[in-house]
Amino acid sequence: MIVARESTVPPGPTGLPGIGCALESRRALEFLLENRRNYGDVVYYQFFTESIYQLNHPDDIESVLVTNNQAFTKSHLTKDVLGPVAGEGLFTSDGDLWREQRQRIQPAFHPDQIAVYADLMVDAIDRRLSTWTPGDQVDINQEMRAVTLDVVARALLGAEVETEIERIGTSLDTIFGRLGSAWHHLLPGWVPTPGNRRFERALSSLEAVVDDIIAERRTNPDGDDVLSRLLAAEFSGGEPMSRRQLRDEVMTFLVAGHETTAQALTFTCYLLATHPDVETTLVQELEAELDGSDPTMAVMDELPYTERVITESLRLYPPASDIHREPVDGIDIRGYQIPPGATIATPPWVVHRDPRWYDEPDAFRPGRWTDDFRAALPRLAYFPFGAGPRRCVGERFALMEATLVLAALYQNYHLELDSETTFELESAVTTRPKHPIRMTVQDR
Repeated sequence: MIVARESTVPPGPTGLPGIGCALESRRALEFLLENRRNYGDVVYYQFFTESIYQLNHPDDIESVLVTNNQAFTKSHLTKDVLGPVAGEGLFTSDGDLWREQRQRIQPAFHPDQIAVYADLMVDAIDRRLSTWTPGDQVDINQEMRAVTLDVVARALLGAEVETEIERIGTSLDTIFGRLGSAWHHLLPGWVPTPGNRRFERALSSLEAVVDDIIAERRTNPDGDDVLSRLLAAEFSGGEPMSRRQLRDEVMTFLVAGHETTAQALTFTCYLLATHPDVETTLVQELEAELDGSDPTMAVMDELPYTERVITESLRLYPPASDIHREPVDGIDIRGYQIPPGATIATPPWVVHRDPRWYDEPDAFRPGRWTDDFRAALPRLAYFPFGAGPRRCVGERFALMEATLVLAALYQNYHLELDSETTFELESAVTTRPKHPIRMTVQDR
């Protein structure tokens, strides 16, 4: 609902001259929550020279991401941050390029095609679990990243990267650490600072892996995976996809396709380790429905509590804490005039923790997700995969992967959280644990 206001600029924190709220953004997740608590549903602040309009009400977010989505593009802030890595891939592109690529890629995520990936997903977790021995202490974030990277590489790119997992993980840690820092906006990438040099080395290492994947698949392009479809695709003008565009798409799927699911699984394992009653209920369901057998696509509908556990984990810890758009023309939201070129922030992190929609919003309560509860929620009070035409193309893939990994893992093992683990988050492109989450593997 649009309400007339005396001021055309929403309330918000003032920050400091020249840098705005860049200092506050170092604790980005709490900063976003404070904005809603202190200033309401529309908040204005500066980030260096960028004008940010934070929307905290599901109705306003729906108008941006769904109802009037054609009036917005990906923000230039998002492109500036992710452009060096994702280029003009599906996540960052706009207009005709985005529509053409989405149309080519979509069939690889059709429900029938996703079902084909189920056995491969189970095999990936089995391969990883076979390296575990009861009594081992593992960093669960590293373990889940290894599993999801294996799945994405084999299912979506038709590639084996098992020997490159450590190299890819190290590169991504450096890349995300740099992109997640507010201070990389101060100097262009070509300035030879130590941070920029480390970033370039990491990016070059990751690009070398991507180049090897593409080169190998060119010699054997047949298949139903995403990379096969891209290799066979031609633009409307009849030209094959450029080498750069192919690199951007493969990089997008390799990075985004495994990182978000890995973080979702990491946080779910952490929540289960800190809520033994929830783990007990989850295991009871798995034992009743699977009876020790490997999970399959066919039994997913028989695991409603497992689905609720994942849903609640994604509510508390959405891998993308904030989603940005930019209005093509000026737009009015609740009486405030938002100019073209400004950044509109629509943060799942804030909406998912709003007490107006969630009783005890900071509590991990999978049981809240009844049919009646879902029906009563505003449409965009829950949107961990985005919304509208640009809703994550891999949502079904990710949810199936998360379900199968949890089912395979928790049938066999209990994970005991190290009492000295420090649980602290950082928003570095994705929401990630700042420190290793160490757990001891125990037989079920």
